[in-house]
This record gives sequence, structure tokens and C-alpha cells, in this order.
Amino acid sequence: MSLTVAQKKIAIGSFLGWSLDGYDIVLMLLVIPSISQLFFPSEDHIFSILATFASYTVTLIMRPLGSVIFGIYGDKFGRKKSMIITILGFSIATFAVGLLPTYAVVGVLAPIFLISVRLIQGIFAGGEWGSGAVLTIESIPKQKRGLLSGFLQSGFSFGFLLAAISFQIITILFPGNLFEEIGWRMLFFTGIIPGFVALFVRLSMDESPLWVKKNKESKLEKTPLRSIVLGKIHRKEFLLCAAIMTGLVYMYHGSISVLPTYLGQFGSFEKKEIALIMIYATASSWIGMIVTGWLSQKIGRKKSMLIFVSASILVSIPLATMILDNVYGLIFYVIVFAFVVSTASGPIPAYFSERFPTQIRNSAAGFSYNAGLIFGSWSPLIALYLMSGVPKPMIPVALGINIIIGSIILIIPTLLSRETRDIDL
Repeated sequence: MSLTVAQKKIAIGSFLGWSLDGYDIVLMLLVIPSISQLFFPSEDHIFSILATFASYTVTLIMRPLGSVIFGIYGDKFGRKKSMIITILGFSIATFAVGLLPTYAVVGVLAPIFLISVRLIQGIFAGGEWGSGAVLTIESIPKQKRGLLSGFLQSGFSFGFLLAAISFQIITILFPGNLFEEIGWRMLFFTGIIPGFVALFVRLSMDESPLWVKKNKESKLEKTPLRSIVLGKIHRKEFLLCAAIMTGLVYMYHGSISVLPTYLGQFGSFEKKEIALIMIYATASSWIGMIVTGWLSQKIGRKKSMLIFVSASILVSIPLATMILDNVYGLIFYVIVFAFVVSTASGPIPAYFSERFPTQIRNSAAGFSYNAGLIFGSWSPLIALYLMSGVPKPMIPVALGINIIIGSIILIIPTLLSRETRDIDL
């Protein structure tokens, strides 16, 4: 991609951090059906699953706070320092989930411990994307932003893919009840590995040249959050970006993230089958985000996103039906479903970074991105609620309608936003 060694290190370091984020998020989603009774025992299995999903959702809800804390830190003291702290905290928290005692051992303290660790993890995770996204976009040539944006954003799906592969391996090594006893813990223990790899790469990265220049000129913003919230221009951009992310998060987590539970709870799929399906789905999503990022450099950020989100409205219900019915050609339908529905966010690292000045870019881009999780992250719970309240033939329709809701949320602020492909940072 005609990048220098230093630029490649920055791109890979940011990609790996975002991959760890995806890895952890998916580990939780993959094990929810298995550990729900361990932490939230109930005769009503749907209640246990919903309660465990809620503990997953609190991680997402805490991310805006983390984006503010580490975004301000990154604007004041450098993107690189912020990224080193977030990857350390995030990796340790992932590992810690595997150490938690269950309800049978400590009673009501078990879900309290689980939620507490996830809360802490959400704070570190919230600072991860913003620092990595702006450092990457600030360090590369303008003509490479779209492709690198898609590459960076695809890190989440790459982490998803690694988690699905790990899940399949662990289910083979720890079959049946062994998975509920020790297998799920081993999954979370593995989260420390990509974390340390990312840390190693980040320690050798260069700081953002744009930030270094502003720092030398003493032009850094003293109160970046105040400028974002109270500044008229920046506030408008922030609100539009947050609305865009609400739609994107709603679509992604209401489709790919809920897919393991959709297949296991409402379909007739075994753990090994679900793991294999998720490998195909996440690989497709990974490639799709790179494609949408690349396309955004050719036709613009807005057009690229609108093409994919419009297609999502058309295919979500038919493909959700074919997947649940396990029809002939299932893998093909899963690949198309993931490629279309979950990849509109490819241009986002570039799109958000291009909308704010260097002095507040880390805070503004990170806070905008994570603010979308406040409402968008409830999509899996809403999807489960809708699907559990309808007759079986209507379950795919309920999932599809939930995806369409996210699509509509995304389309409106995208149309109201300006194109940024050709601006200089």
C-alpha cells in the first residue's frame, strides 16, 4: 500500500487493538447460552440469557465514559500513550472474566463480579477505538485513508473471526459439560495473547505527526470536551456522528452479534455448527468492511455507506429466514447476510477523523463513536425480546425488522452530513 515502515506499524498496532476488542465482545456472545445459568440461574432460560446479555451490554454502555477519559488524555498527552494504557487494561480485564466464580460458589456475588469486571472493561474499551483511529488516519497519505479506514474498522470483525475459531477449537477440546465447567474460562484466558502482541507493536510505534506539530506549537486544546459539547460547529458534527454510530451499532449488534444466540436458541444448530457458521460470517464481515472503506475513497464516504445500508433493508428478512430454516446453500446466505448487513462502518475511522480538528480529534471522534453505543447497543436485547414474543415462523421477520430499524436510524443523519473525502487534516 506504499506505506513507510512507521506507518505500517501504526496501522497494524491500531488494527490489533480493535481486533482484541472484537475478540472479547464475541467471546461473551458465543458463551452466553452456556454460562447464562452459571451466573443468572433461572427456570426460565430466556430470562437467564437476557440477564447475561445485559451484562454484555453494560460493557458497551460504559464505553462513552472511557472514550471521554482516554480521548482527553490522547488529545493532551498523545495518542500512543493512550493506546498503551487501554490495551493493557482491556487485556487484563478479558483475562479476569475467566477467573470469576459462579453463582453456585458465591451466590449473588457472581453476577455482581461479572458486571463489575465488564464495567471496568467497557471504560478501557471506550478509549481504544478513538486513539487508534485518529492516530492511523493522521499518519497516512490522504489517498490511502479510505482503504486504511476499512482495514482498521475490519479489525473488529477479524477479532470476531479469531474468537469463532477459538470457540470451535475449545468446544472440540472440552465437549459437553466440560465446556460449562472449564472450556469457557479457557476462551477468556486466551484474550491475553492478542493483547500482548498489540502492546508489543504499540511500544515501537511513532506518535501522530499532526499531534506532535500542534504540541510543539502549544496549540493543544485545554478543554476538548467543552469545545465538543458547547462549540456550535463541533456540537453539530458530534451529534450527527453519534446518530450515525447509533444506526451502525444497532445494525451490527442486531445482526452479527446476536447471530450465535439466534442460531442456538431459535434454530436447531449445535455449538460446532454455530462456530463454523460464525467463522464464515465474521470472515465475510471482515472483508466487507475493507471493501466499503476502499469504495468510500472512490465514490465518497456517504455514498458507500448508503449503498450498503439500503441493500440491508432489502435482504435482511429474506436472508434471516433462509439462515434459520437451514436451507440448502446456508453458508452462501450467511456470507451474503454478513457482507451486506454488517459492513457499512468501513469508512467510519476516516469519516469521523476528517470532521474534527487535530486539537480535539481524539476526544471528538472517540466520543462520537462510542456515544452511538448508548442506544445502539440495546439492539440484541430488543431483537431477543421481539423474537421471543412471536410465533416461530415470524422469528426471522422480527430479526429483520430490528435490522431495518437500525438502517433507518443510520440513513437520516448520513443524508444530513457533509462529505469529507477530499479535505486536508
